[in-house]
Amino acid sequence: MNFMELQSKTVLVTGAGSGIGRAIAELFAQQGANVVVHDIAPSAKTVADAIGGTFIQADLSDRAAVRGLAEQALAALGGRVDILVNNAGFQHIDKVEDFPEERWAQMIQVMLIAPFQLVKACVPGMKANRWGRIINVSSLHGVVASPFKSAYISAKHGIIGLTRTVALEVAEAGITVNAICPAYVRTAIVEKQIADQARTLNLTEDEVIDKVMLAPAAIKRLIEPSEVAEFALYLASNKSAIITGAAHMLDLGWTAR
Repeated sequence: MNFMELQSKTVLVTGAGSGIGRAIAELFAQQGANVVVHDIAPSAKTVADAIGGTFIQADLSDRAAVRGLAEQALAALGGRVDILVNNAGFQHIDKVEDFPEERWAQMIQVMLIAPFQLVKACVPGMKANRWGRIINVSSLHGVVASPFKSAYISAKHGIIGLTRTVALEVAEAGITVNAICPAYVRTAIVEKQIADQARTLNLTEDEVIDKVMLAPAAIKRLIEPSEVAEFALYLASNKSAIITGAAHMLDLGWTAR
């Protein structure tokens, strides 16, 4: 897709060092946007350098660090973030009775409270400009549940609630707020999970994808990060101006049942 109107836009993408976040940052930069690449890993600077963007390192589990990220991003982007993409996240798998409370709270902070903090920081500039796009990367697990992922699923459900609420609050200012809910995406984390399960279950990796990970899905393949990025680009464009407050299912037909 080619959306030339993004040439004048400023963008903050969290968790942009790899996977979905990296694909979004790269695609938006290709469209001429001025992109701030956030990640906790310092290696993500190479992504920012490659696309002519700005790298900001911050630990989103620290509320003060999130506020610092917002301040640095606004300074780097001339005082206004036009497009905010809340993408950063991670998983921890455990039974609810064994889930460490500290890890549970950390995941909620990174995937729900930090996005709220960044929305709060960016909305005033969007309102002043009478234009803005907020894109929250939720998950298939924002609408369905799986065992052993209580913190992840709680955060992903919560980000959809935040999306809908903020969409209602800011619509009159020309700001749209949407959530993207993909099924399994071909990222380094998912590929490691596939390899681990193949060894444990004595299956091929293709069998793990088809029979284990995507058993409820109609389309039996992983989603590519670039496919999510293309959809994010559409939501960031003026072509999507009538779409807000929605949880968009990029789920391979998982929830059609």
